[in-house]
Amino acid sequence: VQLQACGGGLVQAGGCLRLSCAASGRSFRDYVLGWFRQAPGKEREFVAAVNWSGSNTYYGDDVKGRFTISRDNALNTVYLQMNSLSPEDTAVYYCAAEPTTPQVMGVLLRADYWGQGTLVTVSS
Repeated sequence: VQLQACGGGLVQAGGCLRLSCAASGRSFRDYVLGWFRQAPGKEREFVAAVNWSGSNTYYGDDVKGRFTISRDNALNTVYLQMNSLSPEDTAVYYCAAEPTTPQVMGVLLRADYWGQGTLVTVSS
């Protein structure tokens, strides 16, 4: 099983980025796909998660209203559209997969599978 994240980079405050994560190696039907992030010197933080159909999404408090998660099941890919970025969003972003609900992923902060991470740097 592999989760391959990409799309990170350097952006100015107020800008936007779109991350994507391609999942392979098994069927991810009934798996929640989500994003976490970890800033230097801080613990891993939940960002967002989406269920198989896309009908249920859950966001961390710090990103609500600015980030949007979506998935394309035909491509086994999850996306994270990040708008109005601030320097506080600087972190390594990880995608993850877990057979649960978005809310449980967000509360328990665990997943069966993790991607390798992609770095997002927001300059002031």
